[in-house]
Amino acid sequence: MKLTWFGHSAYRLEFGQSVVLIDPFLTGNPSFTGDAEAAAAGVTHVVLTHGHADHVGDAVAISRRTGAPVVANFDLCMWLARHGLERMEALNTGGAVDLGEFSVALTIAFHSSGQIDEAGVSQALGLPNGVVVTPKAAGEPTVYHMGDTDIFSDMALIGEIYAPDVVITPIGDRFTMGPRVAAMAVNRFLPQARTVIPCHFGTFPPLQQSPDAFMEAMGDQRARVLLPEKNQPVTLPG
Repeated sequence: MKLTWFGHSAYRLEFGQSVVLIDPFLTGNPSFTGDAEAAAAGVTHVVLTHGHADHVGDAVAISRRTGAPVVANFDLCMWLARHGLERMEALNTGGAVDLGEFSVALTIAFHSSGQIDEAGVSQALGLPNGVVVTPKAAGEPTVYHMGDTDIFSDMALIGEIYAPDVVITPIGDRFTMGPRVAAMAVNRFLPQARTVIPCHFGTFPPLQQSPDAFMEAMGDQRARVLLPEKNQPVTLPG
């Protein structure tokens, strides 16, 4: 599997014939320095963790241009359908959907999910989620993207149920876990994951601007941390 980070919480996963974009916040993302069309080239599926604009990003435009379905919670899918989304795979927390070469499951996350409507009113868009991408092919890693969340002890159950090889964790603080708590989350509740990737930092001034504090907090587990360069694909071990 190849993984490409586009800044913030946006990732591209490539394995087999599948190209999966997670939280494709590209247009308007101050930390994204690549080309949005190139980032979405060949995409087969778009997966969303929750309804905030910095995670939904270009999902509708990408789906309409490529035909890739958006995989997200039911409420968010219905809202996106009112804003032009035509193809979707709706599910909800605890459920999974078989997408051919892989499955996607939605886990719990502790955050919020919504957007401001045309009248300036905040509209809730279902529960926030983490997502687990599980390829069927032997040797491909299972990826758990936590979405935006605080720490919770049931992360240990997510580890037991899905056995993720790769964990993508927010570390930015203010709106999610900060570096110390994120390190506690992956070290205490997800020790089996061979690769840990920090995200949701450096995008806006209120967030942590670097992964340095997270690396320090990881202590003797810092060898598990992968810090990909933006827009540069890296190969994930299975």
